[in-house]
Amino acid sequence: MEPSGAASSEQVKSTSGPSVAEGPSAEDQTLWRGTDDEISILMERNLLPETKVKALCNKAREILAQEENVMQVRAPVTLCGDIHGQFSDLMELFEIGGKAPDTNYLFLGDYVDRGLFSVECITLLLALKVRWPDRITLLRGNHESRQITQVYGFYDECMRKYGNASVWKIFTDLFDYLPIAAMVEGQMLCCHGGLSPFVDAVDDINGIERVRLISYDL
Repeated sequence: MEPSGAASSEQVKSTSGPSVAEGPSAEDQTLWRGTDDEISILMERNLLPETKVKALCNKAREILAQEENVMQVRAPVTLCGDIHGQFSDLMELFEIGGKAPDTNYLFLGDYVDRGLFSVECITLLLALKVRWPDRITLLRGNHESRQITQVYGFYDECMRKYGNASVWKIFTDLFDYLPIAAMVEGQMLCCHGGLSPFVDAVDDINGIERVRLISYDL
């Protein structure tokens, strides 16, 4: 069962169980250090305070902004389809495939909406990306958009868990920076959906201005 109240500025937990360490300093609330301890907290399906979500997304944006539209990925790599807020499925993926950084992962998008734990899923994946940017590749799916997340649950989930739309805006602003596709060993093109009829070559994808609202005209 999901919590109905807003996330506390000091400690947050998505469901009953052990909470984030009590009494963190003001500095700890506004910084994302990218430590293994922080990731371990997220692996337990804990929520972050809003200020720390912002700090994490700022770090992730710095990394994503340097990535190309089509990421070059080396094998071996494990490809993962839609997560859609299913935290237990995400944990099972790591259980079967191995945890980062021991395993390289390429996620094809649609991390949020539909499931009950979209916030927890995308927060954990971004934390892993920041911690091991060369081991985790996150592509953009059609649900990583402002329009669709207002219809299929992510917006409402952020409102329930944080009491306002600020976290939703932080995440959706970040989604604009996610790469569009990946090329594995220069041979296998991976993307969330089909290819546009206006795209004839990989260079055409790299030429797209991706930091924008998703356009369905491309």
